[in-house]
Amino acid sequence: MEELIKELIAAPSINPKVKAPAEAYLAAVGTDDQNAAADKLVEALEWGICTIDEELDFAESDYAKQSMGEESAAKFAASVRARKAAGEQWCDCPACVAGKKIYDSKSELYK
Repeated sequence: MEELIKELIAAPSINPKVKAPAEAYLAAVGTDDQNAAADKLVEALEWGICTIDEELDFAESDYAKQSMGEESAAKFAASVRARKAAGEQWCDCPACVAGKKIYDSKSELYK
């Protein structure tokens, strides 16, 4: 689990509001604070993992067009729409993929 949390922290797309509790959790592993840190990490992941609809909203946003360029943003949005049509439910950025794996195994965070 610790390696997966390190992967989450290293992801370029990580939200700082998820990164801080992830780092705090790693610092608390093996201490009396581990379970409290786990609670905070789980709470951050509950709102920090994007759904496919949230990813699509971003992909179609003016911010995406400005930051990625219109052509890249359009390709990105098309790929998200295709993944959604194929039944995917979650964002596939590195932070969300790692975060979802951690969240799905959250019982392993506790000692």
